Amino acid sequence: MTKIIKLGLIGDNISSSKSPRLHRAAGELTGSKVTYDRLIPKDMGLTFDAVFQLARMFGYRGINVTYPYKEVVISKVHVEDLFVRAIGAVNTVVFEQNEAKGFNTDYTGFMKAYRAVRGDAAPETVCLIGTGGVGKAVAFGLISLGAKAIRCVDLDPTKAEALAYALRMLGSSTQVETASDAIVAAQGADGIINCTPLGMMGIGGSPLPFAAIEGASWVFDAVYTPVDTAFLQDAERAGLTVISGYELFFRQGVDAWSIFTGVDIDHAALRTAIAENEQ
Repeated sequence: MTKIIKLGLIGDNISSSKSPRLHRAAGELTGSKVTYDRLIPKDMGLTFDAVFQLARMFGYRGINVTYPYKEVVISKVHVEDLFVRAIGAVNTVVFEQNEAKGFNTDYTGFMKAYRAVRGDAAPETVCLIGTGGVGKAVAFGLISLGAKAIRCVDLDPTKAEALAYALRMLGSSTQVETASDAIVAAQGADGIINCTPLGMMGIGGSPLPFAAIEGASWVFDAVYTPVDTAFLQDAERAGLTVISGYELFFRQGVDAWSIFTGVDIDHAALRTAIAENEQ
């Protein structure tokens, strides 16, 4: 009998997440039996801790973790990668016999998504709006990509300062600043990144008005449901290079699949399978 690979996603507002579709399609393409469940703590009447323990007890091979639990889960897992420890957020967990291991595929996925669209072009000066779990991963990715400067923007100044401190501790040449006003921070920036929930299905909105993005060269939106957020629509209207949240979703998902299973997958075939399943 073929063993079933049980996977899941813990997060809030994930009813429209495409992660189940990605991993189930990956299973079909590789001849694996895969289940992938949405685990929403508030809908289950449980805390995050309780849902995490249930996943571990009921034989899940691994889970993805999304907003707002990426920073919460890191205290419950063993993280071998020193860079992921520094990021302070985990989005992929594998349950081994005696421990839970944590990984961050948002970090690797963002860099791959960036390179796929902008090639070897440097990020230059970037306005990063939102310094939560995905914001941290993207910020560390920007350091690895050789950003000239990062302006960390958050309504909570303590979060922005904490991220800025962690980035400075890396000892890179990237200049790191903090701000609470996104419009001011976006002035003169080459790249503008949204790592807030603004634009997400069920939340809506945009991190910046149209006038505030016109001077930039490129944008990235971590939101991918919907793919064409108001922020990205404005960027396209302004003629900027757009990196969609779908690219991060796909690439972090492929990296997570590899961590969960160790099975190689044809990326082009997976993209096609996901699209066909949306029909």
